[in-house]
Amino acid sequence: MYLKRHNKFSCRRNSTGTSGTTSSGGASKPEKRKSSIALTPDDESIERSLMDVKFPTVLPPNPQLKALLVFHKSDNICEVVTEACHRQQLDVTVARTKEGALETLSSTSEEFYHLIIIDARSTKHLDAEYIARSIRHTNGHHFTTIIAVVKKSFFEKDEVLIALLDAGVNRCVPETTNLSMCNIELKQILHSIVRPHNVMSTQQALYTALHRLKEVILITDNHLRIQYANRAAERLLNMRLDEIISKPLADIFVSDVSTIMMHGRKNKEFDEILTVRRKGQEDVSMHVRVIPVACIGRTPTHYVFNLDVPGSHGDFVATLPQAREAPRGSQHSIRRGSVDVRSVASDGLRRTSLAKLTSLPLEAPITKIINLLSQVQENCSPDEARLIDKVMEFLKREGLYSPQMKEIRTDDPIATDLIGALLTGPSLYSSRRSSNDSIIRVSGRQSTCMPAKMKATPHIMELLEESLSWEFDIFKLEEITEKRPLLYLGMEMFRRFNVFATLNIDENVCKGWLAIIEANYHSNNSYHNSTHAADVMQATGCFLTQLAAKDMGMDHTDEAIALIAAAAHDVDHPGRSSAFLCNSRNTLALLYNDLCVLESHHASITFRLTLSDDKVNIFKNLDTESFKSVRSVVIDMILATEMTRHFEHLAKFVSIFGSDEEPKDIVQSEEESSILIRRMMIKVADVSNPSRQPSYCIEWARRIAEEYFTQTDEEKSKALPIVMPMFDRNTCSIPKSQIGFIEYIIQDMMHAWDSFIDMPQLVTYMQINYSQWKKFEEQGVHTLADVKSKQHSLSVKKSAK
Repeated sequence: MYLKRHNKFSCRRNSTGTSGTTSSGGASKPEKRKSSIALTPDDESIERSLMDVKFPTVLPPNPQLKALLVFHKSDNICEVVTEACHRQQLDVTVARTKEGALETLSSTSEEFYHLIIIDARSTKHLDAEYIARSIRHTNGHHFTTIIAVVKKSFFEKDEVLIALLDAGVNRCVPETTNLSMCNIELKQILHSIVRPHNVMSTQQALYTALHRLKEVILITDNHLRIQYANRAAERLLNMRLDEIISKPLADIFVSDVSTIMMHGRKNKEFDEILTVRRKGQEDVSMHVRVIPVACIGRTPTHYVFNLDVPGSHGDFVATLPQAREAPRGSQHSIRRGSVDVRSVASDGLRRTSLAKLTSLPLEAPITKIINLLSQVQENCSPDEARLIDKVMEFLKREGLYSPQMKEIRTDDPIATDLIGALLTGPSLYSSRRSSNDSIIRVSGRQSTCMPAKMKATPHIMELLEESLSWEFDIFKLEEITEKRPLLYLGMEMFRRFNVFATLNIDENVCKGWLAIIEANYHSNNSYHNSTHAADVMQATGCFLTQLAAKDMGMDHTDEAIALIAAAAHDVDHPGRSSAFLCNSRNTLALLYNDLCVLESHHASITFRLTLSDDKVNIFKNLDTESFKSVRSVVIDMILATEMTRHFEHLAKFVSIFGSDEEPKDIVQSEEESSILIRRMMIKVADVSNPSRQPSYCIEWARRIAEEYFTQTDEEKSKALPIVMPMFDRNTCSIPKSQIGFIEYIIQDMMHAWDSFIDMPQLVTYMQINYSQWKKFEEQGVHTLADVKSKQHSLSVKKSAK
């Protein structure tokens, strides 16, 4: 999903931060010359000839170096820095405000500044920390060198320097009016920071090449602990990346590997046949070549292993099953930049465990039709089988009964505009681009300088370290944040999934958005409050992590959208069901014609709040088409949480992902598969309470029961139809209600989602909770007070353990 940038600036900034290129004293800039650190072709050949052939390298980019100076006024310090940049032959641009500086970076997609120097002498005029952090969030500037010019007295204040460094500044230099000293300092920066950054920027090309090689590559440290494995290694060992990294080499090879280190200490290469262990499969003999590498000093710091089958000219590794990436959040996770989840339906990654889905006690009419056609296909000719394949492709489409535009004359504007609008106008997907596109293009790798964590108590920050664990304690976060869990958890999730850079937005805008969304959740609701929203967002983060671990990860924009939809999916929930609103003739029911009342309201108010103020508008940097695409997906995910279409969504998911065979060239299957996965993900997250730890499951059950009881009380007092007669606080058995909920709603969905995403803890906890509710029912534990008493005793036992 790409973010188009239409505004191309033909001029640079002037002293007011709007346009024009400046030099010291406002004089015209001297003729451009190449920077002293840029290599000419002759220089390159000399430098390459001096390199040790054992340490090959990729030549870094060799552009004209550009510098952006952010000074609020042209004083002596600014003029000296500007002149020093000119002496080092840098192409200089000056901005006078933080807004001007950030606009320069974000508005010109082709511009890149190798060096940015910020005046950090006074926070009154320029907030250097804010500017530095915003630069790190701007696409393409994670390798930019940021220098802060500070007062000499600041060097006696560690907290000032540390704050700047934490914000992404590479180096702080003292102010000086001495041109020679400034010139020397700048020269050192160019050679010791900018040049290495240029070299580092080429590493992604090398890692990409290694990862795509057919040959198996392993890299270990000097103790033979694995530090890197490419995709071919994952396939060979039949292990995920997180299972391989940090593993002792002795666990990989049956043969003795001690001789490898003996060769290494003598700086000799190792070349022998060794037997490789493969998880769950037979061992295999491999030709192993090992090259010792000394990155620092003379003794080997790393060993590079290259494995292939002796005497085999075929691609042995390519025949092995596709390996999986390590989960996000893992210390050694090396995740691909953008793996599109839309390819899941057709890319050969389908796991045999999906066969479980066909045995679920759930069969929609469309599933019966597909099964009958499959039976017919077994006893027909190849031509007939191909025709049936085509029919089944159409039957598996998401929009089976959605009208599509037939071929009409393009010279007929009434036909093209009017009929086209009538047929495609209401569709949520009319603005979606082709499945090969992305809404926003995030160039380069993820920023190496992550956004700063929100300032919070150590207790909160310690708890948030576990925010991607399925056992995360959301109720503890609710308590220690004083019922503001969505703000803190949301910022942590946005930070972990790089949402700031993905949407090209400042973290303060995201913080403001989370704050206004949380403020519009009703804290007096026992269940549908911001804690529930935070819980659904946390579950969504866990699922996104697991998808990445299974090599089915969404791209960064889809991840951001999923988190946003989860956070806002119940905003302004009145604590009453849609049926109650219809029965009471509530204004929302009248507004939405009694159709999908609550979910329509949640989606609507999400965008009304978001677009109400630029300070909270997380979508303000998207172009029109990108915004329409993002909006359509957010709305679709929120509407998917409506329970009246639960079985429809589940049946479609099972029909696509529940077959043992691969779908073959399904028309639009990539996009439609992505839709089904997103819907199922937010649905499971929304009702995941029975698949959480028992103590959490009981607490959620208590809360939802109290909310339903309150609704029934009001229905009785107002003589309205009682929507859920079971939830009468005087007669209701909470365990029985939970047992029914698990049996009829949760069980099939959790089995289906587990079979797809491979999270067995979902089913395990569900079964534990189901048994626990059965016990409670047998023990006569029915009321809120009874359940609370049992909950307390379980918590005491857990604490005792």
